[in-house]
Amino acid sequence: MTLAYREILVAVDGSDEAGLAFKKSIGIAKRNNANLNLIYVADPRTYTPIRLHGVDTEQQAFKYGRELLEKYKAIALDAGVENVNNIVTSGSPKRVIARDFAKQVEADLIICGASGINAMERFMLGSVSQHIVRSSPCDVLVVRIPDPEDEDN
Repeated sequence: MTLAYREILVAVDGSDEAGLAFKKSIGIAKRNNANLNLIYVADPRTYTPIRLHGVDTEQQAFKYGRELLEKYKAIALDAGVENVNNIVTSGSPKRVIARDFAKQVEADLIICGASGINAMERFMLGSVSQHIVRSSPCDVLVVRIPDPEDEDN
């Protein structure tokens, strides 16, 4: 049994907490000489009503995801991570991250933010990070943004 991580899957969605999760993943990947797999999941349930009105939101979501991951990939490579892979896909983030892509990349660590970009979706559908923790086949690091009140103490 090894204590080093080799394949890290980092779920990002553009939120501050996901950005902090990404930043932490760089250090972990470097310390472990691990591959960094960045994933952005466009959830069609969040833009289906918009699509009915003629806006091609799915295409915009994929474009946003690709641009976000390219930016993060460049940052990770500049920081010294040797291998960074980008994954942009659609589906339910709960299922796609914890089941499909964790297995596909043979992840031994998943890193995600405690809450994502869409508070209403979290309320209605449940927390993606909670689901990842419960159903992941590997270790999970859930990153929180520090509470400013805690920093004053």
